[in-house]
Amino acid sequence: MSLKKKLIILNTTIMLGLGSAFAIPSVKAESISEIQSERTGIQSDISAAEQVVQELKKEQSKMNSQIAQIETAMKENDEKIKDTKQEIKDTEKDIDSLKKEIKALEERIAKREEVLKERALAFQESGGDVNYLEVLLGSSSFRELVDRVGAVAAIVEADREILSQQEADKAELEKKQAAVEKKLQSLKDMDVELKGMQSQIKEQKAETVNMKAKLEKKESETKALKQALENKDAGLEAKIASIRENIKKEEELKASEKADLNRAAEEVSSSNASSKESSSSSKGEASASSSSKGESSSNSSKNSSTDKPTASKTETSSKPSSANTGSAITAGYKYIGNSTYVFGGGRTASDIANGRFDCSAFVAWAYKQAGVNLPASTGALTSAGRQVSKSQMQPGDLVFFNTYKTDGHVGIYVGGNKFIGSQSSTGVAIANMGSGYWAEKFNGRVVRVN
Repeated sequence: MSLKKKLIILNTTIMLGLGSAFAIPSVKAESISEIQSERTGIQSDISAAEQVVQELKKEQSKMNSQIAQIETAMKENDEKIKDTKQEIKDTEKDIDSLKKEIKALEERIAKREEVLKERALAFQESGGDVNYLEVLLGSSSFRELVDRVGAVAAIVEADREILSQQEADKAELEKKQAAVEKKLQSLKDMDVELKGMQSQIKEQKAETVNMKAKLEKKESETKALKQALENKDAGLEAKIASIRENIKKEEELKASEKADLNRAAEEVSSSNASSKESSSSSKGEASASSSSKGESSSNSSKNSSTDKPTASKTETSSKPSSANTGSAITAGYKYIGNSTYVFGGGRTASDIANGRFDCSAFVAWAYKQAGVNLPASTGALTSAGRQVSKSQMQPGDLVFFNTYKTDGHVGIYVGGNKFIGSQSSTGVAIANMGSGYWAEKFNGRVVRVN
């Protein structure tokens, strides 16, 4: 093979070698860009997952607070139930004592009746009835008349006193019986109400605990998703590092191959120079000219090949990556998250100052802030205004729920299927009556105060 042909082949080899030395990293640079773009999306998902985790933690914190409030309410209700049972026992003892007094009264009443009968018989003659006038007219002398008048007066006064005592004892008897029965019934009603409320509190605690468990499960799933995304991102990062390492090795290899090729070219040129001395000067010039063109072509090819990855990198980097009702509603806002449900609470200044309400006392207090006086029991609140259809419900209306009993809970409607009230699980809070627990308990009773 002639020297000229060898030089052409050598130059071609150099150009191809240099071209491939930069072409492969260029392709891999584009691959890195694509992977980095994928990482950007994954990192965005990781940030979103972390935000969800933080939100879930906040919800769990609220749930823990609600559970603590519920447990406090349950503890206080347990104490009230114990106190009420003791009061029932004490009242039953009072009833036993009253029964003895009642029996003694009945015996006195019976004895008086016997006395009255005997006195009536004393005025009877031969089985006939004789009244006081006949006794007086039957006197034989003035003195006997006076004596009889005195006797009749004494008898009449004694009878009057007996009758008066009789009526007093009967009235006292009825009064004591009514008072004891009323107190006992009140305590029994309270016992039933407290037990029903305790059942409701337990039910809502179970619901809250269940919701907390769901939040914890969702948090666990979100954390697992976040971990999977982080693992994938780490894998992509390692992949980029590996590609860059390979690019570095390939560049070093190509640089070594380029140096070897240059040395080979120099050796061929040196060999060609030796051959020139034995050839004609014209051929030498032609050969030199040919060699010059080859070098020029080689340099041109090198420059072209060197510019190629630069253009590729530039292209990759440029890719785009009502006044009263309103006052009543807003009055209670200050207690949201700052109150506790207490059965029988909200009826003293101390309870109100510390945000301790039951449902009916809260409604009465809220409306009192708006200048409207309402009773503080759910039963009385059902008649505190006019009944309206639930389809006509508007903010400020009283809404009732069948919890442990009919109309066992009451709140103030605020609109949007929500109401504000003192709930056993949360204290004063705005609750949803459009779905869930309160939707199931809503009985359709709506009372408009104004």
